[in-house]
Amino acid sequence: MMKDDVKTTKPAEPSGDAANAEKPKIELKDELVETEHVAHIAGSDVAYKATAGRIVLKDEEEKAKAAIFFIAYTRNGVDDLSQRPVIFSFNGGPGSSSVWMHLGLLGPRRVLAGDAGQPVAPPYRLTDNEYSLLDRADIVFIDPVSTGYSRPAPGEDAKQFHGLEQDIESVGEFIRLYVTRYKRWSSPKFLIGESYGTTRAAGLAGYLQTKHGMYLNGLLLISSVLNFQTLEFESGNDLPYILFLPTYTATAWCHGRLAADLQVDLQKAIQEAAKFASSDYARALFLGSALPPDEHAAIVRQVARYTGLSESYVESSNLRIEIFRFCKQLLRDQRRTVGRLDSRFLGIDRDAAGERSETDPSYTAIQGAYSSAMNAYVREELGFEKDLPYAVLTGLYETWDYSKHQNKYVDVGETLRAAMTQNPFLHVFIANGYYDLATPFFATEYTVNHLHLEPELRDHVRMAYYAAGHMMYVHIESLAKLRSDMVSFLDSVTGHNREENHE
Repeated sequence: MMKDDVKTTKPAEPSGDAANAEKPKIELKDELVETEHVAHIAGSDVAYKATAGRIVLKDEEEKAKAAIFFIAYTRNGVDDLSQRPVIFSFNGGPGSSSVWMHLGLLGPRRVLAGDAGQPVAPPYRLTDNEYSLLDRADIVFIDPVSTGYSRPAPGEDAKQFHGLEQDIESVGEFIRLYVTRYKRWSSPKFLIGESYGTTRAAGLAGYLQTKHGMYLNGLLLISSVLNFQTLEFESGNDLPYILFLPTYTATAWCHGRLAADLQVDLQKAIQEAAKFASSDYARALFLGSALPPDEHAAIVRQVARYTGLSESYVESSNLRIEIFRFCKQLLRDQRRTVGRLDSRFLGIDRDAAGERSETDPSYTAIQGAYSSAMNAYVREELGFEKDLPYAVLTGLYETWDYSKHQNKYVDVGETLRAAMTQNPFLHVFIANGYYDLATPFFATEYTVNHLHLEPELRDHVRMAYYAAGHMMYVHIESLAKLRSDMVSFLDSVTGHNREENHE
């Protein structure tokens, strides 16, 4: 039928009572499911209760604002909750659900997702996570609004939750509500965030402290970013070129692209690169066009030496190697790309001559495993049934509101410094992956060294390093080490605070 032949009939306008009748209102209610389980963790069986569901956030007029999806694991048989730590966990994005650390690191169940060079075919399976922290602490996984099954209330604009401060307020309100309802005000409290989740965690440390008087015992920051200036490759900001260089070196070492003397020892290569980056390289970028020609030539040679790239490429890049160009260029002669989240992973592009990779191979290698495992796990093992799509990773980072930070870089480092100064019992653990090209370890070191903490507080920040990437727990040896490091941190902090209280 041609378009002009289509006949339409305008529906009759409602009249009388029908016209005045209100549309039925959808009442948002808490939805909670509790199940009992036993997992094998650190050589022992741990019995626990899982609570999966959505809690409705309301304003002070009792108007529903959003439903926050969470999964909480609490160990059975604990009589004194004041001695039992509780950890609140979230990932980053912004726009990521909590699935990554949940099924990769902390939760009592772990997805078998494979590692670099060891892909696993679908369908994917879960196993007991012997590296979980549930034997040491209760754990609550939080999906911020528009991720997981968390959604704004009907009639509420999701954008009110999609921004630096807005996100901290909504996640902070969930934490306050959970701590209140489940009687955890007297428990030691920790936050663990990954990537942008570390930005959120630092912000929450200050927000919870000032807004609700909720003083935290510790933050665990996985692949940290507190100062965005360290990551933004923009004209006029030379800092990222300096701070990414040692991770370029580690990546080139991993793929055998360095000179023979540097290939002998990873740590030696990284240390040399870091020394060069913070001295001669930093000075060269500072001088710009004022750099004498002979010194310029020497810097070109050194940058090529520590990146595995050709001198001609370094020269044409004006000594400045941007992250996405590096991922594409390092193995271009092999028609391979390296991952951004984890540069041990390799990818293949249709156009080997392009400037940027089509995808991040370190993300696509694990995306399917985590997504399918989570969808099956929530319904089949935890008994929470919802027909909404579980939003693993959204594009919120493209529209995230940083309006209060216009014409300056986001930096929550000062928030963290103030929180640690006002609460001198707040300790911080930071995990860094040598092959993380999203949040490089040298950038984190720079940020920590510029927190301007007083001498007596500097040892409250503990750093650890792993031979993997952004999600270092996909590498089983790093997962085991990370578990050990986090247990040591938790024991140290809670033990220290108990001693202070006894005094």
